[in-house]
This record gives sequence, structure tokens and C-alpha cells, in this order.
Amino acid sequence: MSIFRKKATAGDAAPPPPRRRLSPRAIFWQAALLVALAAIAAWLVMNARAALDARGMTSGLGFLFDQAQFSLGEAFFVFHPGETYLTAFAVGLGNTVMVSVVSIITASLLGTLVGLARLSRNGLASGLAQAYVYAFRNTPQLVQIVFWYSFFTLLPHARDSWSIGELIFASNRGVALPAPENGAVFAQAAAAGFVGFLVAWGVSILVERRRRRTGLRWKPLRLVQLALILAPALVVWAAAGAPADWSVPHLKGFNFKGGATLSPEFLAIYFGLSFYIAAYIAEIVRAGIGSVDFGQFEAANTIGLSKGDIYRRIVAPQALRVIIPPLAAQYVSLLKNSSLGVAIGYPDLFSISNTMLTYSGRTIEVLCIMAAVYLVMALAIGAVSNAANRYFAIPGRTS
Repeated sequence: MSIFRKKATAGDAAPPPPRRRLSPRAIFWQAALLVALAAIAAWLVMNARAALDARGMTSGLGFLFDQAQFSLGEAFFVFHPGETYLTAFAVGLGNTVMVSVVSIITASLLGTLVGLARLSRNGLASGLAQAYVYAFRNTPQLVQIVFWYSFFTLLPHARDSWSIGELIFASNRGVALPAPENGAVFAQAAAAGFVGFLVAWGVSILVERRRRRTGLRWKPLRLVQLALILAPALVVWAAAGAPADWSVPHLKGFNFKGGATLSPEFLAIYFGLSFYIAAYIAEIVRAGIGSVDFGQFEAANTIGLSKGDIYRRIVAPQALRVIIPPLAAQYVSLLKNSSLGVAIGYPDLFSISNTMLTYSGRTIEVLCIMAAVYLVMALAIGAVSNAANRYFAIPGRTS
């Protein structure tokens, strides 16, 4: 065996780190810790069970199928007295998901625009964007939600409502706007269009890989993507009889009939969540774009790329590696902060859970279910974020 070692070069792979071996003492103390934690958990469960038995209270999840004798405020999903607690819980979950999804979309778009404005050379645009960020980041979110709720409830009565083209009406009852007569078909067509969007995205990835491999562009790509997005939605719409009737709100009595009405509670939580999180997303976008070396811009200009191609092909892929992790954290924060809707009476998951535990007396069960659902939704956002991180990661780099 040679006594000389080969000199390491830059191309040599680093040797794998030595596997750490646990000593018997370390194994003993870790096992003791696990046993102690299990004993504490068992003690807590037995004490809670004994307290319930002493008060003549039962435990378990069977109450979910009992009839609930309460009503809920207006939101996306309606609940009537006499339905089960499980249905009430599903309504709260649906309302939370809906307000979180639309708020995430709005906050992402608004935050991106404000973040780009922060980088603008126009002093007015940059100053306004900076003022927006400072104002919304440095005031409590609950105060903002209550402000928006007060704003919408102080609008004129329905008879004196603000109108836009006699189609959209804003009053202290909320905002009434036109809606399709057959909302179910519209929702199915939208879902089909979303599936088509995912397919079009996959096609664009395959085409981009082919372009990098061969250098050839596929000119009809944009038309194919548009067809993939629109075709499924049009097929679903045509299969349902192509309904084209729309319901326009009109004043009848003291309120509007027809169309769709967004309640002041929903509007308050929607604006409160969207504008607050958008301020944080703006700073994340600004920092992500700022992390791209300026030499990348100069090199792209040198080879004649347009400004749109520079941001789409050069800046965005590099900036997203910095943007995605903190962006996912803001999405999780938005989801959890939707529980602040309880302050204004929006029937979200947290608000309905509070009502359920008051009427059913199953405090521990309701709180555990609510915490588990929030945990699952937050982990789902984390899983999507991890998938996006892997997609935008530099090939061959694991960190």
C-alpha cells in the first residue's frame, strides 16, 4: 500500500461524513426521555378522563353526528339549525379554505406588484410602494380587519347604495354583484380549466427542455397552451347545456335579490389578510430580485434578450430560489391568521369550533380536531413549497 495520498482536486467529490454512533449511555437517556414523555401524556389523559367522569361528561367523537341547534352567519357555505356538528365543522373548514385561497392569490399578485414598484427608478412609484409596506407591516392585523369591517358596515343603506353601472352595488349589507344562474356548472368549468392549466404548464416544461437540448423553438406553444386551458372548461360547459344566463342583483325591499353578495364580514377578513400579507410578500420579492447579481442583467442585455425575457428566463428562476421558502411561511401565517375572523363574526373554522364546543361541551375533542385540521393544511402548504423548491433548485445542488 502506498504511503502517499492522492492530492485532492476541485473535481473530487467530498468524502461522506462518518456515521455517528450512539453510545449505550446516549441510547439509555433517549429511551428514558421517551418513557417519561409517554408517562406524562398518559397521566394527562387519565386526569382529563377522570375529570370528565366526575362531571358526568362523556368523551369521544360520536357527538359529531348529533344535531346542532345553532345557526351561522353568511359565507360561502350555508348551515341551518338541525344539521349535524360534522356538517357545521365542514362549513367552517370550507369558509376558511375559500377566504385563505382568494387572499393568498390577491396577496401574491399585489405583493409582487408592490415589490417590483419598490425597485422602480420612478421616485413616486417607489415612494408609494415603500409607504404601503411601512403602513401595513407596522400596524396590527386585527386592527386592520376591524377597520375594514367598520368601513363596510358604515356604507349607505341598500336603498342609497353605491352603484357601478347598475350591476355592482355596495352597501352596509355587503357588495352585490352579478353571478351565473347555474353556479355549479361555472365551478365545474373553472375546475376543468385549472386542470388544463396544469397540463399546459407541464407541456411548457417539456418544450423548454427540448429547446435547451436542441436549440429549437416550438412556435405554436402559446396557442397550444391557450387551447389546453380553455378546451376542458368549454367541454364541461357545453356538456351541461351551455348555460349562459346570469343573475343581476336588484333592490327588493330592504336588500338586494339575485346575483351574489359578499358579506361585510368576508370582505373585512379578505382585505385584512390580503393587504397585510402583501406587504411582507413585497419585501420578499424585492429581496429575491435583489439577490440576483447585476452581472446577469448585463450579460442578458449583451446577448440581446428583451426585458421580458430577462425577467422570465434569467431573473425569475434565480430569484424564486430565494423567494419560495419565506413566501410559504407567509402563506401559512395567512392561513392561521384567518382565525382572526372570529373578532368580526366571520364563520370560519375557529369561530364555528368555538360555537360547537359551547353547545356540545366537548372542549378537548373540538380543540384537538381544530388543531389537527390547521396542522394538516399548514403541512400541505409546506409540501407544495418543498416541491417548488426541488423544481427550481440548481441541478446537482442539494442545499
